[in-house]
Order: sequence, then structure tokens, then C-alpha cells
Amino acid sequence: MDYFSELLGQKQAVEFLEGALERSRLAPAYLFVGASGIGRGLASDCFALAILMLNQPQAKSGSLRERITRQNHPDLLIVEPTYQLQGRLLTESEAAAANVKKKALPQIRTEQIRQIHQFLQRPPLESVRSVVVIHSAQSMNESAANALLKTLEEPGLCVFILIANSLEAILATIVSRCQYIPFARLSDAQMRNILQLKGYAEILQYEDILTLAQGSPGEAIESYKQFQGISIDLRIKLTHLPKNPLEALTLAQSLDQELELEKQLWLVGYLQYQYWQKYNDSSMIIELEKVRRYLLAYVQPRLVWEDFYLRQCFN
Repeated sequence: MDYFSELLGQKQAVEFLEGALERSRLAPAYLFVGASGIGRGLASDCFALAILMLNQPQAKSGSLRERITRQNHPDLLIVEPTYQLQGRLLTESEAAAANVKKKALPQIRTEQIRQIHQFLQRPPLESVRSVVVIHSAQSMNESAANALLKTLEEPGLCVFILIANSLEAILATIVSRCQYIPFARLSDAQMRNILQLKGYAEILQYEDILTLAQGSPGEAIESYKQFQGISIDLRIKLTHLPKNPLEALTLAQSLDQELELEKQLWLVGYLQYQYWQKYNDSSMIIELEKVRRYLLAYVQPRLVWEDFYLRQCFN
């Protein structure tokens, strides 16, 4: 059965995972590493399906895939970064549905690692092995990472799939306990083909977004959504630098009021590309990288943008 037929452009990763399945030599944990939006999440779904189908010749892969998509299979646990709101943990989709104004980035928290430990207390109910998928593993705080390390030492009848942007973002001791699976960015032709297949052909007319995506259809789609989520008035203001301090302060206020932290972080990369194309000034790129670092350190966004745009006024 071809479990990975939907996954395009990741031949090396697919061959390795298929080989492990064919030889029935599954590692306790796998670490899928690469840029977001290039197939890591889809690969984890496909691999989880294959594992849950082991020794189940009568099972229907279609219905099982649907259960995986709905995350209601008893032997599957999917862990995603969460926001904390009034004692509750909300995933990104749950926070969006609840119209939560997000002032910090989501994290995988110690409480979620405890849920994994509880999940592993019982043996698999329907499959030979259980599967735990951890999205954005790089978002684990230190205590959560240390707690996961202890769990990985005795996984029992479970296969872990961790998904991360880079090896450096993951605790070295966790990396050492995982089978590393690299995912490559796609070619321009592959990316354009996927965007058309997924119904996002309109993105192909935005060369700046395609360039920013750097071979990631998922990032192209996300950038397009982020761009469309910015008001036309603010987009116009961002096409040029403020001419005086008053304009700089006004623009900084608009950015702080209209855009949540995640959208501001995306905007940094977008402005780096736009301003480089327009002004060809490397110092501005460096200054915007400082903006990113300050935002990630939770410095008050309005002050960060005021500092950046005022500096441009006086340069």
C-alpha cells in the first residue's frame, strides 16, 4: 500500500520511512526536520497511518485516515503548541475560533508532556503500536523538553514523531534519541504545481510571496493569508519609509494596534525583502533583524517599531 502517494518532492524521506516499514524496524522516535510547509506534517500523517495499520490487513485505510485527521483514534495522540488563557490551554485553531488576541507565541508546555505520559500508561487498544506526534517541537520550553526526555527513555509500545524547523532548536539529548529525517525545500516547479493543486493559483501572481517562501508551498500560502489580513491602508503606508517623526510614530501605533505578534513577526521578513528591493540598504535588513529579536523577547511592540522607524527618519 502506497501510504505516501500524496507527499510530493520528498523522495529521500519517503524512501527511508518506507524502508523502515518494510523491514519492520521502527525506531522509538523520529525527528522530521525542515522548513514549515514542505510536507513534514503530511508525512507524519502518512507515517502514523502506516504504523497504525501494521498487522491490520482487514482495516480500511480510508476510514482510518479520516480518524487520524479528526484525531480520534485511541492509539494516536497529537500534541500542538498552545496558548494559555484563564487556566486553559488552546491550540492555534482553538484560539482563532475563540477570537483570542495573542500577545505571545504558542508553546508546548509541561502539562502537555504529562498528558503524553498518561497516554502511554495503557497499551495500544487497536494497533500494534501507539503513535505520538509533536508538532513544532522547537516550541517546547525547557521544563517540557526535560520532561519529554524522560518519556523518550522508556517509550514502550509507542513511536514518537517530532516535527521541528531545525536540529539546533531541539535539546541535543532529545535529538540523540531520535532518528533524524531531513526534509528539503521544493523546486520552483514543484511548489507552483502544489499551489495549483491546492487551489491557490492566485498566489502565483505574487512574485514577492513566492520568493519569500523559498520552496515552501505552505509558507507561500501562509504569507498570502498574512498579507491579505493586513488592511489596504496599512499596506500602502508600508510601501515607503516615514518622511518625518510624526509619520514614524503613527505607523508604529498602527502596527501595534492592528497586528498581533505573529503577524508582526511575519511582517519583519516581508519588509526585509520589500525594503531591500526598494532601497538596497543592508543596514536596514540588520535593523529589521533586531526588530525580530526584540519582538521574540516580548519587548513592547509599539516601542520596537517606533525605534526602528525613527532611526530610518534620522539616517
